[in-house]
Amino acid sequence: KIRASMTRADQITILSFVLACHFGILTSPLHAPAASYLEYYFQDSKPPPRPLWSCIEQAIDPRVHTGAYLTMQIIGDYDYKALCMPTIPWSKNTAQRFQFYEKDEPLPLLLSLVMGLQHAFAMVGGLITPPYVVFQFSVGAAFGGVDASYSQYAISAALITSGICTIINILQVPIPMTEGIFGRKLYIGSGVLSVMGTSFTFLPIFEVAIRQMKDDGVDPLDAYGKMLGTSMICGLLELFLSIMPVPMIKKIFPPLVSGISVMLIGAALTGTGMKYWGGGVVCAEAGFPCAAGDVSLPYGSPELIGLGFSVLCFLVVIELFGSTFMKNCNVILALLFGYFVAGVSDYQGDSYVNNQRIEDAESITFLWAETFPIGFYGPAVFPLLIAYLVTTVETVGDLGATYEASDLDTNDPEFNETIQGGLMADSICSILASLFTSMPNTTFSQNNGVISMTKCASRRAGYACGFWLIVMGILGKISGIITSIPDCVLGGMTIFLFSSVFTSGIRLLGSEDLSSRRVRFIVAMSMAVGIGVTIWPYAFADKRNQPYTAAFWPCDDCSDGEKGIRNGISIFLSTGYCIGTVIAILLNLILPADVIVLKASEKAEKQVEDDEPSAEAIDESGAGVEEAEKEA
Repeated sequence: KIRASMTRADQITILSFVLACHFGILTSPLHAPAASYLEYYFQDSKPPPRPLWSCIEQAIDPRVHTGAYLTMQIIGDYDYKALCMPTIPWSKNTAQRFQFYEKDEPLPLLLSLVMGLQHAFAMVGGLITPPYVVFQFSVGAAFGGVDASYSQYAISAALITSGICTIINILQVPIPMTEGIFGRKLYIGSGVLSVMGTSFTFLPIFEVAIRQMKDDGVDPLDAYGKMLGTSMICGLLELFLSIMPVPMIKKIFPPLVSGISVMLIGAALTGTGMKYWGGGVVCAEAGFPCAAGDVSLPYGSPELIGLGFSVLCFLVVIELFGSTFMKNCNVILALLFGYFVAGVSDYQGDSYVNNQRIEDAESITFLWAETFPIGFYGPAVFPLLIAYLVTTVETVGDLGATYEASDLDTNDPEFNETIQGGLMADSICSILASLFTSMPNTTFSQNNGVISMTKCASRRAGYACGFWLIVMGILGKISGIITSIPDCVLGGMTIFLFSSVFTSGIRLLGSEDLSSRRVRFIVAMSMAVGIGVTIWPYAFADKRNQPYTAAFWPCDDCSDGEKGIRNGISIFLSTGYCIGTVIAILLNLILPADVIVLKASEKAEKQVEDDEPSAEAIDESGAGVEEAEKEA
């Protein structure tokens, strides 16, 4: 009826207009004239007095709607006040309502930047820690060692690399011609709001391997380059795993295995974080005085412990009173608070903050401002392969959590494409990271909490996160500020951050039946060995500055080949999550399911159920239902 009274031009215009509104090309200032125009048709069933396009021209008159249009495109109608309102602790009404933004929903520019900044701040504390630790305590040392500019560059490179990899992962780029080869289309990237950053998983291996190479007389910077080249080669394992069917990956690496792996990583890192809190790793292990700016104090001095404790105290304050925005950025805000306390404090007139590092830092920097000769270190291959298996497990779990936080269905076929693309992005971005002179990258799980709290799963927030990370990396003074933070303050942040990794492992393990004897046995055996060597690795590893002296395999006069094999086994056995993960995988494959024990009464009931003929047996016998019941 409506179509009969419309011209062909009006029909095409209305269709174009509706599609434009649907895809977000036109926004709310144009909805009202369109609705009134269509309503005129429905009510009067005759053409309006003016053509439709003239109505639209009036609707988009810049003198009337330009301001409203720009406001919606730049600011939007999001409740920014609720995002910044502090929490009233112990209040009965703590619920906050936010509009939910779906995966592909467009966001206003300001909202994209705000949401992206939250994601960047949520991950930046964890992102900068691995490169800082490796260059501060492995490549260099607390006293002597490499110049601080290398630590600053490593932090900047990690930020830029993580920003680039985040954008790649969110884009989900299809790979041409894969459908004809593999029978399905393959992708690079998950296609959801899943950010990427420098992985904690590789930190223990980099530390031990670089220390071993330094003991063999290898230049620290060359040792770091060898680890970059080795991780590039080993990253091909995850590339192979990414093209395997997702159900097969889940079968090999169930939540039982992944939970144990992540818990062991968290346990190992938390112990290291405690060393930072007391003043630093080197002074904790070697007994040197700990340096904090111009101050030099023994390890564990109350002044150093107090500075680190200020970070933990502020984390509690944020959790009690902080707004949603502050809670999403709690780690970096607490670190900055501890840095502020250190900056306004002094010890007998000496400052805890090294301002010279900020002054010496470059104002602008980028990738390859410093380079390292790419090489290969054979003893690190097997531990790195285990690390890539662990990141594969972590990525599958992280993407599942992202789907749930984004209100997406994990039973949808697209979920398998997300897993495949995410794993391939993990591999390719880890290889790219080495070319970018940074450590391997993987998905970050803590950002799923940001999605849950802000109700924003739009990929535009992820692109903005990548943008912020790249900007922070280019601004070299930011890395200068980070390297000037005292180790004890960094320790107060890292001990919480690393224990959060352990908590993530508990969450993964929570999906298993912990009342099962089989599950408890696998967890106990894996954790016994894994945590044991984490607490005391020197049963298999050499003590600091005592190479090849471990009683497990003394190798002072061995050939270079024997030393290489010995170092590889030593790294594997002394890295808790490596040996623990392998034990968990093997036990999960060989141990049978629990034996079901029934009581006598339950056995009798089970026997009766087994003796009763099934409906299929009745149908196949051709006997009537009544005869079958009588016979039974």
